[in-house]
Amino acid sequence: MTNPIQAIIFDFGGVLIEWDPRNLYRQCFQTPEQMERFLTDVNFSQWNLQFDKGVPFAEGIAELSAQFPHYATYIHALGTRWEETLGDSIRGAVDILRELQRAGYPLYALSNWSAETFPIARRKFDFFDAFREIVLSGEVKMIKPERGIFELMLQKIGRPAHECLFIDDAQANVEAARALGITSILFHSPDELEMDLKALKIL
Repeated sequence: MTNPIQAIIFDFGGVLIEWDPRNLYRQCFQTPEQMERFLTDVNFSQWNLQFDKGVPFAEGIAELSAQFPHYATYIHALGTRWEETLGDSIRGAVDILRELQRAGYPLYALSNWSAETFPIARRKFDFFDAFREIVLSGEVKMIKPERGIFELMLQKIGRPAHECLFIDDAQANVEAARALGITSILFHSPDELEMDLKALKIL
């Protein structure tokens, strides 16, 4: 490889894997409006973020159920039926991952993900074997876009920031990586990712 990029870091959710709590909750409510009201009322995205930070599911579920007892059944569903939140792999992006693997690029992963639920995803998808190392927020108790988790990733890679490429679907995470000198791509679609990688002469 003559390209200055010597290591490539992928996010999971929204880049390689479709994840959406609505995949589960559509099955729990009679109408989309009821589902959206629940997600809004309990501030689902903020509540779910604590699991990415390493809070145990049992603790987070018990706390929110006490706060919203009329939603307790639906809150508990996230713990008992979490696998149903997973969609399919994003096949075009996985194809690119495999192409990069065949080209010899060392591949890493950096994801905001609960350490409790990640094994469920790992059993479902077969592409995780492409990564030399995976850093999960739920294991290290730091989340993107915090600077520390990117610094930890660089330490594990053992290369300077300018030799690394980061691919993520969240603007804040991309900006945080760029602030450290990591070349970064904001993921929109597999086709756009392919074009971006070609522009960088990686593909």
